[in-house]
Amino acid sequence: MSQSFDLIVRGGTCLLPGGRHTVDLGLRNGRIAAIGELGRAAAAETLDASGLHVLPGVIDTQVHFREPGLTHKEDLATGSAAAVLGGVTAVFDMPNTRPNTLGATELAAKLALAQGRAHCHVAFFVGAAEENVDQLAQLESLPGCAGVKVFMGSSTGSLLVESDALLEQVLASGRRRVAVHAEDEPRLRQRHALVADGAEPADHPHWRDVETALRATRRLLASARRSGRPVHVLHVSTAEEMEVLAEARDIATVEVTPQHLTLAAPECYRRLGSLAQMNPPIRGEAHREGLWRAVEAGIVDVVGPDHAPHTREEKARPYPGSPSGMPGVQTLLPLLLDHCARGRLSLERVVDLTSTGPARIYGIAAKGRLAVGYDADLTLVDLEAREEVTAQWLASRCGWSPFEGMTLRGWPRATVVGGQVAMADGALVAPPAGRPVRFIDTAVAREHRPEGPSPEK
Repeated sequence: MSQSFDLIVRGGTCLLPGGRHTVDLGLRNGRIAAIGELGRAAAAETLDASGLHVLPGVIDTQVHFREPGLTHKEDLATGSAAAVLGGVTAVFDMPNTRPNTLGATELAAKLALAQGRAHCHVAFFVGAAEENVDQLAQLESLPGCAGVKVFMGSSTGSLLVESDALLEQVLASGRRRVAVHAEDEPRLRQRHALVADGAEPADHPHWRDVETALRATRRLLASARRSGRPVHVLHVSTAEEMEVLAEARDIATVEVTPQHLTLAAPECYRRLGSLAQMNPPIRGEAHREGLWRAVEAGIVDVVGPDHAPHTREEKARPYPGSPSGMPGVQTLLPLLLDHCARGRLSLERVVDLTSTGPARIYGIAAKGRLAVGYDADLTLVDLEAREEVTAQWLASRCGWSPFEGMTLRGWPRATVVGGQVAMADGALVAPPAGRPVRFIDTAVAREHRPEGPSPEK
């Protein structure tokens, strides 16, 4: 009996678990149904991938889409549109919205807001705080929950886990890997006087210095070992932290941002001013090279841009009143492909850092590889294309990028989300079809199931 598919992706160089092979992919009911020479097989739609490389869908596990409460900067529709235009098929959204995502009610509200509006698949972190520490084990098991996020340095509302005692309470509640922003809050408060009376954005890495990050990371690893709870250290920015984390592979996984791999102080602050301001800060060339050594040594598990948009007006406030953060979900993959073209990464390593790695460390179900039965989330790229990052291409509501004006080699040409072509040749070509991401290591309590869209089927 001849096979029939919803979509056949024909003639691309596919990055399969066994290597690169020029084969067809047959997609049916949102899954990869066949891999090989599909010949005359029937399909409702065909996508010509000749000359392109087909990757497992890119997963960005740290974005701030600002909804609810801060939608003048971004929302789920604009942020997910930017994601899909950049080749990203799934995102994990952070809890520092207004209100903070602290419980089942806030999680359900976010899932409802995403239904019919998200162009890519979504999951939402629950933030750890003193008032919900006893509920975290239950909350992390809810459908659509990416896990627990800890801010060791202050964020919005009550999202602060400052003391080791509270941190260990958080780590004792639940079993999924905990994502952590590791900056030492007592040291940040102590050193704030250095910039409080006015300073320049270039002073940002002096205030939030190497010791601020290193101290928090050491504290985190000690608490993780005492509790036996695995942690994921976000946006690591220092060479010193990487040396410590290299000795903690049994308990900790590691993320870096493309900003920290691409930009370096002081040049970025001279050129961009507060547009280069993020937490933890962009540091000097020695730290950038230390991060690259960690990537090359396999210490880094994930590259994620910590997409944190603010308006130009907000960023133009005098430092330190200017907010930290920059957009990045749309430029994540083009930047990594450009580094690939420059010889710093292999394409296989890009896949590991943006798809296989995220799926592995967070226990994402049926994503992260091109294999029969896996979700039909694909990112098609042209490794030879040279494109400029322009304001016209950017979809984020904030309307800017620190990488505007850069010409990058390697570019996403199509994004397939759940078996449907969502982006082709730089344009959105389908209505939003994102679904909540499913996880393997969760005991879902049906009686606590939040309102909102059902998990992917």
